Amino acid sequence: MVNRIEENLIKLAEKLKNEKIVEMPEWAKFVKTGVSRERVPQKQDWWYLRAASILRKIYLFGPIGAGRLSKFYGGRKNRGYKPEKFRRGSRKIIRTILQQLENKGLIKKSEKQKKGRIISEEGRKYLKSVL
Repeated sequence: MVNRIEENLIKLAEKLKNEKIVEMPEWAKFVKTGVSRERVPQKQDWWYLRAASILRKIYLFGPIGAGRLSKFYGGRKNRGYKPEKFRRGSRKIIRTILQQLENKGLIKKSEKQKKGRIISEEGRKYLKSVL
């Protein structure tokens, strides 16, 4: 069963895709989303779902950077007979999505002492229109 947050993320991802706010790069078809994953994502529109999720996390937790976001998207690495260990998600994917969202004006760099990205007024209005 899909909950309300997932429904809203799917709606936001569709809007990001249809309005071409974020674009999936060519190399994204061949990459895993982290070292803890064994295969590339199975969904065709995984890039837009990740972008929607990142935009939501910046709205909730900002200012937040790529390093801290990668902790959200990490997972357990299967190391064979050795114990499993947590590994972060791909920061390249996160950085690229952050740059795309920043170029469209939905997020901006924090001007305060704490570094990271925060949601802009335009981004706040955009999220309110979808959610």
